[in-house]
Amino acid sequence: MNDSFGDFNGTQTATAGATKESSGEGIISLLVKQILDSPEGNFKMFDVTYALVCVVGIVRNVETSSTKITYTLEDHSGRIDAHYWLEEGDAIKAPDVMINNYVKIYGSVRPQAGQKVLMVFKLINVLDPNEVCTHVLEALHSRYKAEEYHVKGNSSQAPSDSTMSNVSASQSNAIVAGLDSKQLAVFQAIKSNCSEEGINRRELKAKFSHISQTELNNILDFMISEGHIYSSIDPDHFICTM
Repeated sequence: MNDSFGDFNGTQTATAGATKESSGEGIISLLVKQILDSPEGNFKMFDVTYALVCVVGIVRNVETSSTKITYTLEDHSGRIDAHYWLEEGDAIKAPDVMINNYVKIYGSVRPQAGQKVLMVFKLINVLDPNEVCTHVLEALHSRYKAEEYHVKGNSSQAPSDSTMSNVSASQSNAIVAGLDSKQLAVFQAIKSNCSEEGINRRELKAKFSHISQTELNNILDFMISEGHIYSSIDPDHFICTM
């Protein structure tokens, strides 16, 4: 397996994915093999479930269809496919990725045809080779800290997702701190919804009748672009990433 550094040219692009993962909070940095060896469902380490994982690797192949773009991602530990689902008109906004370039992907782990795949929530081109080394160290650190908290939890206090996650509680608060009152209210409504497919745009409009449809659409588009929410089964159902 070739784990050369490849080409680091390219520009940074961030985008929202389109799939539902139930339960779990926070983000954890991982190697591909850790994902491939994990059980079904959201990624779980030492009894803590994570909503999103972060992986860095070389893009070895790109396949584009009318509904999705599939990236074959490789690091020194293995290969995995990552699906970026396209909504209507998304093709021109799809990440600008070149084969044999390094990327960082945030996404959820899903089973597909007996194999693990990533559903892309956010994709960033890696422009600095030091980020690759840093990611490997972060993945190792996550593993050992998870075990450390697990051992302490058995003898004293059970670990919480907010403690274990690479996104701490203070970081999570900072993520939504930039929202105004209307945006925050919509965000909380989406976050509190427990359905598998997420909350529907019509439900949100019914909850916030004082917000015009145009303003609500702008709020949703803004929060998608900022990575606070993503669409699930279609462009009118939304799930919170936190």
